[in-house]
Amino acid sequence: MSFSKRFLAAVTGLIVVGLMVGGMWYRLRPGAGREGAQAAETADAALPDVSATQQFATDVAQPVSGATVRQDTLWITVTAAGQADAIQEAVLTARVEGVVERVPVAENAPVGPGRVLLQIDSTEYALETAQARAEQVAAEAEFLRTTLFNDEIEDPEVRAQRERLARSSSGLDQAEVELQKAALDLERTTVQAPFAGRVADIRVDPGQFVSVGDELMTVVDLDPIKVEVQVLEAEVAFLAEGRRAAVSFAAFPGESFSARIVSINPKVDPETRTARVTLHLANPDHRIKPGMYARVSLDAQSFPDRILVPRSALLERDRRPMLFVYDGDEGAGRAEWRYVCPGLESDSIVEVVSPCEEGEVAPGEIVLVDGHHYLVHDAIVRLVDEPAREGGRPGR
Repeated sequence: MSFSKRFLAAVTGLIVVGLMVGGMWYRLRPGAGREGAQAAETADAALPDVSATQQFATDVAQPVSGATVRQDTLWITVTAAGQADAIQEAVLTARVEGVVERVPVAENAPVGPGRVLLQIDSTEYALETAQARAEQVAAEAEFLRTTLFNDEIEDPEVRAQRERLARSSSGLDQAEVELQKAALDLERTTVQAPFAGRVADIRVDPGQFVSVGDELMTVVDLDPIKVEVQVLEAEVAFLAEGRRAAVSFAAFPGESFSARIVSINPKVDPETRTARVTLHLANPDHRIKPGMYARVSLDAQSFPDRILVPRSALLERDRRPMLFVYDGDEGAGRAEWRYVCPGLESDSIVEVVSPCEEGEVAPGEIVLVDGHHYLVHDAIVRLVDEPAREGGRPGR
């Protein structure tokens, strides 16, 4: 049996309308609201009931660290980059030719002044010295024979003249020079340390033939050590010899070494517009090696009798500078929110101006420097060395 296209289209339309009406009735049927509410309540019950107060509780002592406010001289520093270098360094070269007999030291070995570092075969030089000594003895004998009766000459000038002629004719002068030269060459077969230091850059091995002028090794003195930096001409005027400096090395992150300015080059490089500044710092354990990259902070301008706090103590709230002052004993205490007026500052220290309408701090008070970024006024805190290890809140 066949159906017309018009009949099939009508049946399809009736089916679609029926499905739409059935869906609307299912959503609006009695009890549907109660079931939806019950489902929502079930879903909410599965979530933990955590309030904002519990998330940022103020009745639990927060671990923080602090620093003491001090009244001291504020140094405005100049920063520069450079590298470590040895104050004393000697490249030892061969002064006679020959075969290297032994090298009784290794690189980085500590040596004292006069320590034997290398020995060149001295056999030929010893023979030459012995021969020169024999020729000197023979010449001296001839000189004595020639001047045997000189003491009978009464005129001292004539006697001295005869002795000079006798030394020349006997060859004594030349023999003495040859003996000194042979003895010097024999001595030069032994290479010694010119000063106390460490051995570096050994370039030869036993059995190797060396010529005069060949580089053998280097001796460096590592304590104290120097650091040279280039400082901009606009900042050099604030520096002075003898002032302190803090040096940090890429090889020792987090460490700072104390140094002293020993010289300031009076000439400014016309290309870089900088002048060389040289620092010395103690290096008793020889940890700092020549060539290490260094960052230097040089004391430049000084401002005495200033109230100083660490730079990390300052925060900003409502676009106003503030800090937290610790109020309590060695156990737990409270963090007092206090607006202040910052003044001059260096890389790590800030001056707090007094008097200030906003607020002040006094020498001896403790300001919070870590773990304090998200505190509120009068929050309960406890002082620790490292807040992060004690579960403190992270900083910015």
